[in-house]
Amino acid sequence: MKEFVAHVRDDGKKQSLEEHLLGVSSLCKRNAGKLKMPYTGELLGLLHDLGKYSKIFQDYIFSAVGLIEQDDKDFVDSVKLKGKIDHSTAGAQYIWNSLVNCDDLKNQIVAQVIALCIASHHSGLIDCISPDGENVFTGRITKDEDKTFLNEVLTNIDKEILKKIERNINESEHTNEIISFIKKLVHKYSKNELLIRFHATLMIRMLFSCLVDADHTDTANFESNEYKNLRNNNTYQDWSILIRKMNKYLDNLSTKNNSITINKIRKKISEECNNKAKGSTGVYTLTVPTGGGKTLSSLRFALNHAKKHNLHRIFYIIPFTTIIEQNAQVVREILETSNEETGKIVLEHHSNLIPELMTKQNKILAENWDAPIVFTTNVQFLESFFGSGTRNARRMHQLANSVIIFDEIQTLPVKTVHPFCNAINFLVNFCNSTVVLCTATQPLLNKVSQEKGHIEFSNSNEIISNVSNLYSDLKRVEIINQTKSKGWEAEEIANFAFENAKKYGSCLVIVNTKVSAKKLYLYCKDFQVSVYHLSTNMCPAHRTEVLKTIKQKLKSNEPVICISTQLIEAGVDIDFGTVIRYMAGLDSIAQAAGRCNRNGKRSKGFVYIVNPADENIDSLIDIKIGKETTERILREVETDGFDILHPAIMEKYFQYYFYERADEMSYKIKDDRDDTLLNMLSMNIYAVGEYERKYNKVPEIYFRQSFKSAFDAFKTIDAPTQGIIVPYEEGEKIISELYSEFAYEKRFQLLKKAQRYTVNVFPNLLNKLIEQKVITEVPQIGVLVLNDKRFYHNEFGLSLEKESDYEFLNF
Repeated sequence: MKEFVAHVRDDGKKQSLEEHLLGVSSLCKRNAGKLKMPYTGELLGLLHDLGKYSKIFQDYIFSAVGLIEQDDKDFVDSVKLKGKIDHSTAGAQYIWNSLVNCDDLKNQIVAQVIALCIASHHSGLIDCISPDGENVFTGRITKDEDKTFLNEVLTNIDKEILKKIERNINESEHTNEIISFIKKLVHKYSKNELLIRFHATLMIRMLFSCLVDADHTDTANFESNEYKNLRNNNTYQDWSILIRKMNKYLDNLSTKNNSITINKIRKKISEECNNKAKGSTGVYTLTVPTGGGKTLSSLRFALNHAKKHNLHRIFYIIPFTTIIEQNAQVVREILETSNEETGKIVLEHHSNLIPELMTKQNKILAENWDAPIVFTTNVQFLESFFGSGTRNARRMHQLANSVIIFDEIQTLPVKTVHPFCNAINFLVNFCNSTVVLCTATQPLLNKVSQEKGHIEFSNSNEIISNVSNLYSDLKRVEIINQTKSKGWEAEEIANFAFENAKKYGSCLVIVNTKVSAKKLYLYCKDFQVSVYHLSTNMCPAHRTEVLKTIKQKLKSNEPVICISTQLIEAGVDIDFGTVIRYMAGLDSIAQAAGRCNRNGKRSKGFVYIVNPADENIDSLIDIKIGKETTERILREVETDGFDILHPAIMEKYFQYYFYERADEMSYKIKDDRDDTLLNMLSMNIYAVGEYERKYNKVPEIYFRQSFKSAFDAFKTIDAPTQGIIVPYEEGEKIISELYSEFAYEKRFQLLKKAQRYTVNVFPNLLNKLIEQKVITEVPQIGVLVLNDKRFYHNEFGLSLEKESDYEFLNF
């Protein structure tokens, strides 16, 4: 064949295979440069689609677009062949055959790293040794010629591409890069093979990310000229410009709504962050009581630190979407000061609208965190390291050479502690990133098991010079234990909230479940005060609107009761006269206290702890254990006479809650042998043992991890949520436009807007909604929408029951 193509656009324009391989190699070289592995990235790009030089693939792609007619002898049934022609193994076999024809362990290691990335670039990283003891990697690399077409490929390959590949291999720069990286791992963790191999997993995953993103970006750029205009393409404003905007905002910051004392403290915190930004890259802690202005202070640190070290991005990793929408808007108003800058500086990414199965259109729409400042969630961060498939992995490389701020780090799920700590160490020690752990209640991640991975920092890493004094200076509330031996009935709590609202002007009640929130709201609804409900069944735009209304009423001193799940605790800037908190973890109670007398306008605020008689939290293990641990602390504090929010008491709480759960921290994977994510991505002892039992020998490959099985298990165990766009206000218009055949070029922007009109639901709720036929999938891009407004309530959000008489949406 004289013409080899990689893609054919809808308008008939062809992208040559040579052009695609060169484009991907250039992008992948740039991506991997952040790891100081540019030549490895270049080689990955050149080899990844080598199998497309086969005749069967070319017949397939030409038949699919109608350039080979059905009566032509070369015509093939492209529908039946879709996804069945292997074009990724040839490149993996080529590098393997080029490097492993000798007993040099270095060459074997390098060959396996590159081959793994290439063979996996459509499916997600494959297992090396599977949990049942099969050598999946060797099986793939020895796949028959009649299925991989390697010899045919080498006959057809463009000569310039072959020369570049051979030159790269002969010069061995890629080998030097990979071996140098692994030597650093060995030097760092010389006495701990588990950590060496786990960090090697992260190195492979990072290179895989570089390749997948380069492949998707080059393909999308070819398929849509609009794509290039929608993306920043890694070209951002200079940090100096953003720093000037930040400083100007701080200079003009109004103090009229806050006490003079609190503003002085916040200013001091900001100055300490600014001064600490001059330090080297690494791990920092920012321990500030709620209401201390962590968001702007940490941003000031990040901007100045990024400038000093020429870092590429700033990430805010946040536990709840409520904080994202609030904090991102604050930062956007400071830094996006012109229409041309709107959407170019601050990116919000907090829902999974786009399905993992990529189509031609949603390749264009998929996010890859291409912005200088990114707000995203703990879930998205962890999925970028450990999620299955390619969508999440694609983003991982963007975390290199960045400042990464974790807001409310104490909310980190216990079962992810060791994978998380190792991920942080990898970014800091090997990717030139800086991590800031922000919270009022540090969970002491530097004191978990060193053998399994702990974050490496000490007191010298704390940004605040005297945390204990700061706690005393910002003390604005008194915690009162109002628990009863038989617990509180919901109606009693409602009446107590009403009394507090009358006495103090406003009352916030924070519960542990959405069921409790709705029940309590219905009890309070008929009181002679304004009553509001907040939960994650409401889309972000809906919650924002409710919070805006509450703030207006608080400002005008109107009596208000707000019933909320814990989403309001972490970082929501709101100030109630008093707070009632259902019994929970001490860290949650501390966060709840941050919503009471937040700005110091009163001499003292009161936070009451109550124990509901009928709240069922048996399935919410973290909340249940936190509640039990707090009850233990309360018994001890009442005896000793300590303030339960004092840093010393908080440390004791985490000792009881956190460290006694040490066996949960490696991310258990439920099967007969009680395996963990940490093991499967490092030593993989059970799978290797099964292989040895079956074949009476050790596997003859260096990397033996069960990548795919571990990543699939991570996603399955966490019951990942699915985003559903709901017809709340502008959401209805967005849904309608997504269905419009004329909105193709607008879909990227529509999906960005749609995140604010999205409710993330767990599979059980999604299945029930599907059974009621009120969920529809948008053709071609696969996002889910709620098609019946009667299932979205103006007070409670998404519901399984029809709660209004609004019309059905027809598409």
